[in-house]
Amino acid sequence: MASLIPCPHCGTRPREEFAVKGDAAPIRPELDAPASDWHEYLHLRDNPKGRHHEFWHHVSGCRRWLIVERDTASHEIYSITDAASAKQGGGA
Repeated sequence: MASLIPCPHCGTRPREEFAVKGDAAPIRPELDAPASDWHEYLHLRDNPKGRHHEFWHHVSGCRRWLIVERDTASHEIYSITDAASAKQGGGA
């Protein structure tokens, strides 16, 4: 049986319609930021266990970017918000 994800735009959909795109917490540096800031933003990421905010893309549905709060160990989903309406730097 497939996992089901509650998309805020399309309703409950199979997990296979989504692509996980990574941590939603880091804040993108300004364009003129030092190279060290860009290196940290692009390459140095945590791999947390437990509750975490991630960017997900609904590639086979509404094609919207979402911020999903889920447990990385149990895969339980706590909340899903549209990324366009969420404040950057901490998810929902």
